[in-house]
Amino acid sequence: MIHSKLQSIGISFLAGLAGAAFWTTFLISIEDPASPPSLQGLPMQFSSLSSAVIGLPPESFVEASKSSTGSVVFIKNFSGTDYRRYSMFDYFFGTTPSQQVSTGSGGIFSKDGYILTNAHVIDDAETLEVVHQKQTYKAKLVGTDKNTDIAVLKIEAQNLPEIKLGSSRTLQIGEWVLAVGNPFNLTSTVTAGIVSAKERQINILGGDFPLESFIQTDAPINPGNSGGALVNVRGELVGINTAILSRTGYYTGYGFAVPVDVAVKVANDLIQHGEVQKAIPGVEVSEITPELAKEMELNSLEGVVVTRVVKNGAAEKAGLQNKDLITQIGDWKIAGKGSFEEALSYYYPGDKVTLGYLREGKPATASLTLQNLEGGIGISKREFFSSEVLGARLESINSIDKDRLKLTYGVKITSLTNGYLSDLGFREGFVITHVNEMPAKDPRILGPYLEKFSGRLVMEGVAPNGQPFTQSYQVR
Repeated sequence: MIHSKLQSIGISFLAGLAGAAFWTTFLISIEDPASPPSLQGLPMQFSSLSSAVIGLPPESFVEASKSSTGSVVFIKNFSGTDYRRYSMFDYFFGTTPSQQVSTGSGGIFSKDGYILTNAHVIDDAETLEVVHQKQTYKAKLVGTDKNTDIAVLKIEAQNLPEIKLGSSRTLQIGEWVLAVGNPFNLTSTVTAGIVSAKERQINILGGDFPLESFIQTDAPINPGNSGGALVNVRGELVGINTAILSRTGYYTGYGFAVPVDVAVKVANDLIQHGEVQKAIPGVEVSEITPELAKEMELNSLEGVVVTRVVKNGAAEKAGLQNKDLITQIGDWKIAGKGSFEEALSYYYPGDKVTLGYLREGKPATASLTLQNLEGGIGISKREFFSSEVLGARLESINSIDKDRLKLTYGVKITSLTNGYLSDLGFREGFVITHVNEMPAKDPRILGPYLEKFSGRLVMEGVAPNGQPFTQSYQVR
């Protein structure tokens, strides 16, 4: 009996030695291309097994850091000293101008000085500076898009190290990524993590058409990282770090980035056209909740439900109806509202797309010609007027607002700071339709008129919730 047990122990010990020898040889063979031919034919899925077994991150973090940190810049936003942003009411209540400085990050988008960052990094800026490799440049704002929280700056420089572009569409959950930026004013800081999820919606963006399809990562991101680069292990840009989910304002495990494919399209539009060329399908959609799935007798939560069809829009012309369930745009599978908005963001007005949808459980397709914000199919250039005296940006209302608010014209307040209109009680989203009984159609006419007007002012329009308003003011 004792002899049998000893024999079993001896066999187990020798088997363990043999197994250890095999794995040692196997792991070395993966790192060494000159390993024995008998191990070269193993399946490709084992190619990163050594890192997984040992518990180490990929060695390419070093090269990814070297290739990306030189393309990330430090951004300084100076504000608060422009007296034209303040009114008599501010001085009456003791508010006086004082300079404020906020900071963020950005990525070098092109060798000739275009910088990609977040729109919120440059909010209310009176002066912008970009610091790159200890050299400071004055920066000009090219354009912003609140719908994606993307902005483009321009500095006068040449032969800058532009960041390498990757693809967020092919980015996989579980991939290693690096967050490169300037948290707490600490320049060129790199942190590592993985892609935790994609197409996340966290309801933080403004704009008329907020596009939230964030990449979620556990790479530590802190104040100052905003606008910085999220790169893969090859040092390629895959996202623009934008937000953290935190009760304290500091990193607690959840970071979010705008997908690079979305950011690049937005940046190119801002550079080439001055505004994003939004492609409109002519529908409003919502997520499929378990309650809605039960009500509609659906077997899945995948897709989005049409909640409104815009009159004379692309979807109406193609025959779509309320409660249709959109499951596909082109070759893009629609999982939810995030993927729906992201898929559309890659198209231009005039592009034709095929939508796959379900109606009463039966599959169908529709061919749409996407429209611009004015209801046409060409490149759009919306009319606007920005005024520091009014403290506002005024724009002609788009076709979506006309349909939603039942208006034929109007001028919308799309941005508001300290100034004349905020003193009168206006907020972002208000639409002005008449001033002293005159139609308000062109912001370039309305803006200068309000800047110079004195006397009794009667303004009519519609509040963001659709409620009509008429207000009278005495202006001096």
